[in-house]
Amino acid sequence: MKIQIFQFYVEYGNVEKNEQKISEWFNTQLDADTEVVVLPEMWNNGYALEKLNEKADQALSRSFPFISNLAQTYQVDIVAGSVSNKRNNKVYNTAFTVSKEGRRINKYDKVHLVPMLNEPEFLEDGKTVPEPFTLSSGALATQIICYDLRFPELLRYPSREGAQIAFYVAEWPTSRLNHWRSLLQARAIENDIFIVACNGTGHDGNTEYAGHSMVINPNGDILDELNREEDTISVDINIQEVSRQRDAIPIFRNLKPHLYK
Repeated sequence: MKIQIFQFYVEYGNVEKNEQKISEWFNTQLDADTEVVVLPEMWNNGYALEKLNEKADQALSRSFPFISNLAQTYQVDIVAGSVSNKRNNKVYNTAFTVSKEGRRINKYDKVHLVPMLNEPEFLEDGKTVPEPFTLSSGALATQIICYDLRFPELLRYPSREGAQIAFYVAEWPTSRLNHWRSLLQARAIENDIFIVACNGTGHDGNTEYAGHSMVINPNGDILDELNREEDTISVDINIQEVSRQRDAIPIFRNLKPHLYK
């Protein structure tokens, strides 16, 4: 299965420019044999937190049709990063994925909000864990957002339920790049799972984002990784590596949850 990551600078509070860039990249950067495209966190407005009450999408009414049209036009599944998304007068950081037929096959609200960026002042935390969902290829995946990476408990459930790929979408800062790389590899190793991580890049006036989007196999090996520039990477993965790794290192058969506190 060929997965392509779009790593780009998200324009601060400017959904029109961000949509235009995404559309242009699909037109000019997409490989003909790509099956899944991955976008970064908060791609509609970035971290313009103080503006989100006004600028956030309304129940995905703008973001979903935009992504659905691209998915159908280019016949790819799109792991559509996440967007600022308003429901019931509260703004969430909502991740979603759309199949190549244009159907939404996943939605997840970011559970862990970043106190260092004052997210809890502007965003509502999600109330449900990420679930497994099925890509058009038949592979079982899950989708998690940025700061959630620091909480290994969140990936354990979908992995135990059979997820073979975890998509992490982020706007992760350059100042903690070493954490990004180490934690992504740890999540792959401790769950015998592919990790596909798409990060933003550039400086939005407040924060410099690290880039370094990457794909990691279930053994923890980095298959490919970007630097800090806007760019794409395409990686072919063999999903059967997950079952082979889980047979060789049977983490889930060896769990002892009755002992854990």
